[in-house]
Amino acid sequence: MLGVDDVAGRVGTIGFRCRGCGACCRRVAEDSNLVLVSPAEVRAIMAATTMAWDEVAEPYPEFIDAGNGGEYTLAWCVRRTADACIFLCEGRCSIYAHRPWICRTYPFMLVDDDLMVSECPGIGAPISPRDAQALGADLCSRQAAEGAEEAGLRGVFERTTVPPGRRAVIDSEGVKVVHG
Repeated sequence: MLGVDDVAGRVGTIGFRCRGCGACCRRVAEDSNLVLVSPAEVRAIMAATTMAWDEVAEPYPEFIDAGNGGEYTLAWCVRRTADACIFLCEGRCSIYAHRPWICRTYPFMLVDDDLMVSECPGIGAPISPRDAQALGADLCSRQAAEGAEEAGLRGVFERTTVPPGRRAVIDSEGVKVVHG
């Protein structure tokens, strides 16, 4: 795994400054603004907004046949309208202080020891060493959180079954039956 200084150095070389355009929050293609969230992130947003789970999150849209008439998916996503994330209000994030890791670190993502960069108008802009360091720290924290969620999910998946004829999300907390 890369350390914070390594990641910050790579981010600094690439450069980035958020332009506040909100393009990453808008649907420009099918699932272009799909924001995966862990149960812990859903709960943090719920606490900040007093919204219920199903108001904050929706199941990842691709379901797998469980072989018993049921289906499951392995992730949650932030709810969206037809056009954008539900938390994009007047061009700004209404949960900015509580936004998920994906939003906090966009347009960057660590995959093993590779720094992946998504399309974004802010790429290539000068970034201060302090901001690169903060983003590097967030990316490393995100990678650790995603690893912990994956390990928890694996443990739950190995010991559970989807209720026959039902749709469910399997996450690190267990199996959650969903309606619709």
